[in-house]
Amino acid sequence: MEESRELNIGVLLYGCGHHQAAWRMDNSYIEQIGDISYYQHLAQIAERGYFDVVFFADNQAFNASDDTTLPAFWFDPIINLTTIAQVTSHVGLVPTISSTFSNPFTAARQLLSLDHITQGRVGWNLVTSMTDAEAQNHSLKKLPERPERYKKADEFASVMNQLFTSWSTSSFVPNRQDDKILESSDIQPFSHKGDNFQVRGPLTTPQSPQGKPVSMQAGASKEGVALAAKYADAVYSVSWNIEQARAYRDKLSDAITKSENPNRTIKIFPGLVTYVAETHEQAMAKKAELDRYLPIEDALKQLSFFVQQDCSNWELDQPVPDLPPVEAFKGPVGRYETVLAIIEDKQPTVRELLGYLSAGGGHLTLIGTPEEIVDTMEKWIDEGVADGFNLMPPSLPYSLEDFVELIVPELQKRGRFRSAYQDETFRMRLGLE
Repeated sequence: MEESRELNIGVLLYGCGHHQAAWRMDNSYIEQIGDISYYQHLAQIAERGYFDVVFFADNQAFNASDDTTLPAFWFDPIINLTTIAQVTSHVGLVPTISSTFSNPFTAARQLLSLDHITQGRVGWNLVTSMTDAEAQNHSLKKLPERPERYKKADEFASVMNQLFTSWSTSSFVPNRQDDKILESSDIQPFSHKGDNFQVRGPLTTPQSPQGKPVSMQAGASKEGVALAAKYADAVYSVSWNIEQARAYRDKLSDAITKSENPNRTIKIFPGLVTYVAETHEQAMAKKAELDRYLPIEDALKQLSFFVQQDCSNWELDQPVPDLPPVEAFKGPVGRYETVLAIIEDKQPTVRELLGYLSAGGGHLTLIGTPEEIVDTMEKWIDEGVADGFNLMPPSLPYSLEDFVELIVPELQKRGRFRSAYQDETFRMRLGLE
């Protein structure tokens, strides 16, 4: 009998939770989203559940367009994770880095510093950013077009890898008797000169305890998948159902075969939204309670961003208007593909579509008992469309606590998840070379 595959679990920490109405609940932590102890507490819950990683997305613009805009990106992700590192011992730490706006030397130095401080717990999520508002905070009138952004991202990732490995601690050989600190001949400039970056090198910080920080990406466009195939160790994906997950896996596999290293493997972590309770009815009630507070205006605003058109006048109880094919779409492709998948799968009204998107924006959403939810998680793992999941709790800390207390034990009972951390780096824990 084939041994059951263990899976990886991470969590994307965001505001009061990924459901748009989470902050409106009487017991929400909305008053504390600017308190670092709140995020430290969430990370400690994840570590109590033996999670592989805590992850922060990022947006480098804040447009408080109305009184209910959530300032969910309060802290810089690297700074936030540095404080989290002080109150955790094992869980991986992944911030988001924008290649469109970041300096590779600075970014590599910050990441490697944190990686050394934590004995090899760090990864990084490479993005190209999404909005003109972000660009306008970085001396640009608008965001460069996608081909330009991804060309820059390719160069950025290449330079980062050179910086990450520019010298090793093995070259640090302090010896007072021999009057020697370094093997200086080992530490030489690599003198990168490209279209976007000129970097002499080497980095001031030596190579990571895990070789280099784990590289993660989330792009679903053709350009994004090609970049992931070339540089990523793992990808965050958006999949509403197993068919969409299978299509993404096939698209990524095809891109890998066409890359410079066609034999490499990349871990796939789809987003996962869970509502779990001892009974199916109780789990449904948890979702209904959050949905009851869902503001239609805010939900339409989110949908407008996903489809890159104004949805404010759409008839709520009528079918979703026709949308252009993904090939003609100019915005973030992953979420748009998911919206199209939900429409094809459910034929929803606009109001029903908003409900599906209210938590996690159309990621795999599982509602039920621990047994029901783990059944589906196992199916995705066994069919090879996922290596684990990136948890997106509808409410924080409550949905995260539910996952740790109810789903983790069921995974452990089935031999699908660890019962303790081993003495290993983040890279080793993910089973990466």
